[in-house]
Amino acid sequence: MELRTNPKVTAAVQVRGLTKHYGETRALDGVDLDVAEGTVMGVLGPNGAGKTTLVRILSTLVRPDAGHAVVAGCDVERQPYRLRRAIGLTGQYASVDELLSGYENLYLIGRLLDLNAKGARRRAEELLERFSLTDAAHRPSKTYSGGMRRRLDLAASMIGRPRVLFLDEPTTGLDPRTRNEVWAEVRRMVDEGSTVLLTTQYMEEAEQLASDLTVFDRGTVIATGSVESLKRQVGQQTLTIRPARAEELDAMIRRLADHGLAAVPDGEGRLTVPAGDEAQLTAVVDALGGSGLGIAALETRLPSLDEVFLAITGAQSAPSSLEPAA
Repeated sequence: MELRTNPKVTAAVQVRGLTKHYGETRALDGVDLDVAEGTVMGVLGPNGAGKTTLVRILSTLVRPDAGHAVVAGCDVERQPYRLRRAIGLTGQYASVDELLSGYENLYLIGRLLDLNAKGARRRAEELLERFSLTDAAHRPSKTYSGGMRRRLDLAASMIGRPRVLFLDEPTTGLDPRTRNEVWAEVRRMVDEGSTVLLTTQYMEEAEQLASDLTVFDRGTVIATGSVESLKRQVGQQTLTIRPARAEELDAMIRRLADHGLAAVPDGEGRLTVPAGDEAQLTAVVDALGGSGLGIAALETRLPSLDEVFLAITGAQSAPSSLEPAA
């Protein structure tokens, strides 16, 4: 099956049947994937699941054994030179020129991307400031710490304002402040029209940035969807209730039971009640509303993304428990 190569397609990345083997190892085994323009697709999976292989193929660093992929309207195998002008890539390890300063690294890349001297200078200075590297801009990058090199590498991938940006575990090893700076820059690029494919081991990062998620395991896609939809697949929403007076905990349990609602104490003075939809949530509130029992706090909760990840990757032997991956 051949994919369209029309640059006006609404999917910035289209993958069909992508396969890559290394000896007996199936790094990718018939992967299908679509990433909508102007969004962030988070790609999750255990180590060795195939995430980095996917990024390497889509960025023309590795050729697939089978299947097709179109990125930014370019066929990955047939139009690699055109494609490279439309993408940015940050791999798992910083790859800056250590003999050049941070400014020189960025200026050089800008010129290679056909920015004029003024434009390359302006863009280099802008990104050095955004990634808190201005003070070290004219030092050789070999004198940078590991985190500083990582930030410079990220800036280099963004200098040409790529249509599609591949970030392969971009914030590994970064401190929380720098991670927030990276997140802010990714959001800014998406607001300006870029599309991002992000692989990460940080569930918070995926939840902060991703519009949709794709979960890989053993070279295949085992689940896709929005963060909320995947959470609902794994476990229903619950309502946590803290009585205003601890001695009314048992009375609240009985009150809810009278209305057919099961409440379970959590051992910390709160009750947990299943509330999978609006009707159940309303029933809990109605049951307690006329009871005279005081409520100090109410909180709805879906499973955390960590819980979702563990449940999905642990359930691969029984995929029927999840919706079929798109």
